[in-house]
Amino acid sequence: MTQGIAIAALVIFAAAMVVIGIFSSKKSTTLDGFLLGGRKIGAWLSAFSYGTTYFSAVIFIGYAGKNGWDVGLSALWIGVGNALLGALLAWIFLANRTRKMTRKLDSRTMPEFFSSRYDCKGMKIYSAVIIFIFLVPYAATVYKGLGSLFGSIFPNDILGMSPTTVCMIIVAVLAAVYLVLGGYIASAISNLIQGVIMIVGVIIMCIALVNNPNVGGFANAIESLSEIDPKLTSVFGGNNWTFLLWNILLTSFGTWGLPQMVHKYYAIKDDHEVKKGAVISTIFCMVIGCGAYFAGSLGRFFIAANENGAPDLAGGYDSVVPTMLNSAFSTSFMGNILLSVILLCVLSASMSTLTSIVLTSSTAITVDLAGVFRKNKEIDAIKQMLITRILCFAFIGLSLIFALFNFSIIVSVMSFSWGVVSGCFLGPYFWALYSKKTTRAGAWSGLLSGITVFAVYYILSLAVPAVKFDVAMCGVIAMAVSFVIVPVVSSFTKQLPEETIAKSFD
Repeated sequence: MTQGIAIAALVIFAAAMVVIGIFSSKKSTTLDGFLLGGRKIGAWLSAFSYGTTYFSAVIFIGYAGKNGWDVGLSALWIGVGNALLGALLAWIFLANRTRKMTRKLDSRTMPEFFSSRYDCKGMKIYSAVIIFIFLVPYAATVYKGLGSLFGSIFPNDILGMSPTTVCMIIVAVLAAVYLVLGGYIASAISNLIQGVIMIVGVIIMCIALVNNPNVGGFANAIESLSEIDPKLTSVFGGNNWTFLLWNILLTSFGTWGLPQMVHKYYAIKDDHEVKKGAVISTIFCMVIGCGAYFAGSLGRFFIAANENGAPDLAGGYDSVVPTMLNSAFSTSFMGNILLSVILLCVLSASMSTLTSIVLTSSTAITVDLAGVFRKNKEIDAIKQMLITRILCFAFIGLSLIFALFNFSIIVSVMSFSWGVVSGCFLGPYFWALYSKKTTRAGAWSGLLSGITVFAVYYILSLAVPAVKFDVAMCGVIAMAVSFVIVPVVSSFTKQLPEETIAKSFD
C-alpha cells in the first residue's frame, strides 16, 4: 500500500513537471530567455527559486539527520541562521546591486561577471572550471539524499537494480526533460510549485511526528530528549557549540558565493520585486530550515544508539530520517498518504536544487569556456542553445555516475563543495559590488584562496595528527580568507583603468 500511494504521487508530480517544461519552452528560444527568463522574473518566483535551491534533500536527509541527532533541538539555530543570514541578509546586501551591475555588464553567469568586472578572460575560464568540477559532487549529494528516503520506502530491488539507483535515474531523467525544454522559466515555475509542496510537507511532517506515540507530544519530547542527553535540549548544544557555530556559518554565508544562488538575483525584474523577494525567501527558509532540523532532532525516539552514541543503522546518519519516517508513517493508510506527501517534499527540494546546479554548471562550459574561444559570434549564438541543452544532459549524467559510487556521508561531501566554491567566489564577488578599488590582483587572490585553504588544511591534518580535518570549519575559514584577502591585496596592487570601473558603477 505504501509503495502504491508513493508511485501514484510520483507519477502525478512527474507529469506536472513535464507539462511545465513544455509550456515554458516557448519562452526559452533565446539564450537569455533560457538562462534568465528575460530578466523579468517576479518576487514570488525568484524567492521560491532561491529557497528551493537552498534546501535540497541534503538538508532533510543529511544535515537534519546528523545535526539533529548530534545536537538535538539546538540544531534549529542552523535553520534560523540560514533564514536571517543566508536569505534576508544576503538579499539585502547582494540582490539589488547584483541585478543592476549584471545588467550594466550584460553578464548572464558568474564567470561572465568576473570577466567583465575585472576585465580578465582568465577569470572567466578559471571560475567556469571551478563551477563545473566542484558542483558535480554537490549534485551527487542531492541524488544520494533522495535515494536514501526512496530506498526506505521501496526496500526490494526494482528491475534488478537497487531502489536507490532507480530513484536517482528517475530524478535525472525528469530533471533533464523539463529543464532542457524550458530552461530558467520552467525551473522558476516548477520551483514555486515545489516550494508550496515543501512547506506543506514540512508542516505535516513536524505535526505528525510530534503526535506519534513514540514521541508523545511536544512537552514529552523535550523531557525525554533531556533524559537521553541534556545537551539535546541545551539552547546552544552544550559542549557542541563550536560544531553548531561552524555549521551555521558555512550553510548561511556559503550562499553568498554560490553561483546557483547568486544567479537568482540576475533575473529578478526590479527594485520593488527585490524587496518583496527578500521577505518571502526569509519566511520560506525559516519554515523549511527550522522544520527540517526539528524533525531531525526527533530521530532518537525511533532509532537506538550504538555503543559510540551514533545511530545503530547500516547507513549511519544518512539513514536516520528515512528510517524514522518509514517507521512513523508506513503502518496505516493515512500514514502512507502523509509519507507520500513528505516524499514529494524531499523530491521537490531535490529537483529544484539539481536543476539550478545543472543550469549553472552547463552554462559555465557553453557560455564561459566556449565563449572565450569563439570567433564567429553569429554562428555561436545559433549553436549555443543546442550546446547548452546537450551539456545539461551531460552534467546530469556525470553527477549521476558520481552519485552511484559509494562516498562518505552526504553532509561531508556537500560541505566540501560549498566550502571550495564559495571560498573561491565570495570575496571577489562581494567586493566587486561594493568597492571601486578592488583590483584584478585582489580578485585573483580571493579566487585562489578557496582551493588553497582546503589543500593546506588537508595536508596539515595529514602531517600533524593533532589537527583534525573538519570540513565545515575549513569551509568557513576559506570564505573568511577570501573575504579579507581581496581588499588587503587590492590596497597595494595596481588599480583598474577608470573606463573599466565606469562600466560597472554609475
